[in-house]
Amino acid sequence: MGLVCEWCGGAANNGENIVYWELPDGTRAIQIIETPAVVCDDCNMVYQTDEITKEIEDQLFLIDTKKIGNSISYKELMSLPKLLKRNYFDFSS
Repeated sequence: MGLVCEWCGGAANNGENIVYWELPDGTRAIQIIETPAVVCDDCNMVYQTDEITKEIEDQLFLIDTKKIGNSISYKELMSLPKLLKRNYFDFSS
């Protein structure tokens, strides 16, 4: 069975899109290209799963964000070296 849209319940597929993210320190926003997304065939909604959102949020807490320009690909962002082993500000688990 394929993906189901969280918005309308219709058929969806894996895709990519561009997202804009505010850095944790609030100094600026960056563009993240080629970000994994869910694309709905019925309602045309394009969105990130909760897992992808958490991966981005965690990574931005763990890296030196001053080394990121205005735009970066998702793969480049996720491959940047971490300064911390985990997100110590995440109390959800």
